[in-house]
Amino acid sequence: MNNYESLFSFYKEGVIEAGCDEAGRGCLAGPVVAAAVILPPDFTHTLLNDSKKINEKNRYLLRKEIEETAISFAIGIIDNKGIDEINILKASIMAMHKALDSLKTIPEHIIIDGNKFLKYKKIPHQCIVKGDSKYYSIAAASILAKTYRDDIMLELHQKHPEYNWKQNKAYPTKEHRQAIKEYGTTPYHRMTFRLLDEQLSLDFKNSHLK
Repeated sequence: MNNYESLFSFYKEGVIEAGCDEAGRGCLAGPVVAAAVILPPDFTHTLLNDSKKINEKNRYLLRKEIEETAISFAIGIIDNKGIDEINILKASIMAMHKALDSLKTIPEHIIIDGNKFLKYKKIPHQCIVKGDSKYYSIAAASILAKTYRDDIMLELHQKHPEYNWKQNKAYPTKEHRQAIKEYGTTPYHRMTFRLLDEQLSLDFKNSHLK
């Protein structure tokens, strides 16, 4: 263990290990984005941690460093329509599988943030609750997933600035829900999610889906 950051370099020693994490699971709009990262076994870093514990500027600095240092990394994306079709848990896992599919180096072991995963091919895996604050490769995956999803939401903000996705990234903030109430939904909203607080009613006459 690295004493400074208290993160582990690997879960299983002596194998090629990929860390996986996702971003956007709790959002009301946009995709869920996952990343898979294989780091060198001796990798350490004094700043790298769970993306939620790091400010935006440092997340993007870390992304550049991770991409330059990683043995392999990849991104997987499931859009809001896919989420509505199969549910957010399955979509999150599918996004991780897509990321793993795109790795240029095949992992021999996979570690995943959280407690839910579906077996990927015949590769053994381990789910780790709060793994993004315990293992470098999962923390790295959390950084990539978060920044790539933020980039997507910044692009979608240009199409629908009234929801202020550049700021709230489509999370269920009071501001976002108020905008849904006022302007209706967009083609990027997750229609199977509770888009409004129970005391509010959604007026589909104002919906961008018309």
